[in-house]
Amino acid sequence: MTKVARLYEGTETAGKREAILNAALRLFTERGFHGTAMPSVAELAGVGAGTIYRYFESKEALVNTLYRDWKNFQITTILKDVPEETPLREQFRIYWNRLVEFAAEFPIAFGFLELHFHAPYLDEESRAMEERGHNALVSFFQHCLRQQIVKNLPPEMLGALVVGAYVGLVKASRAGCFQLTQEMIDQAEACCWEAIRR
Repeated sequence: MTKVARLYEGTETAGKREAILNAALRLFTERGFHGTAMPSVAELAGVGAGTIYRYFESKEALVNTLYRDWKNFQITTILKDVPEETPLREQFRIYWNRLVEFAAEFPIAFGFLELHFHAPYLDEESRAMEERGHNALVSFFQHCLRQQIVKNLPPEMLGALVVGAYVGLVKASRAGCFQLTQEMIDQAEACCWEAIRR
């Protein structure tokens, strides 16, 4: 398991930097950026208040490091090892399942990314990472449009419809509206494809 994949897990065997990232991820997700004080991060991480500044010069630097690490991990996890020759309908199914799996396996990171992805304190590098994910989504739907297998809508709109459904599904499940079984995940994926297919 990569370092990024265990950022929010137990800190007993992690170094101080990882412990700080772990604690910050939890607090930024629970309290938001402005509601999280650096001494609270230090306390949860089990380090001295000044120790954080040996690794991160500011709270902005800390939240941006977290954002880049997790966004990169999410994008890489979802896009990896899908051969170009895989039919686009099958690619859609793979990406959908990986998105849902990411949210299930890394619920705190999912919440963190959803909370902060348009935040004004994200720096240029973090925004570029967000743009990378957006561009991958748009590129996929551009391919679908060229093959005329989806509705003739802007690729950005197609992506927004699918991502909105995915985020809504995960949030409703977490709110206790239903238990998200694999059967339901498959049904939701089929409904999303039905909504956008030509």
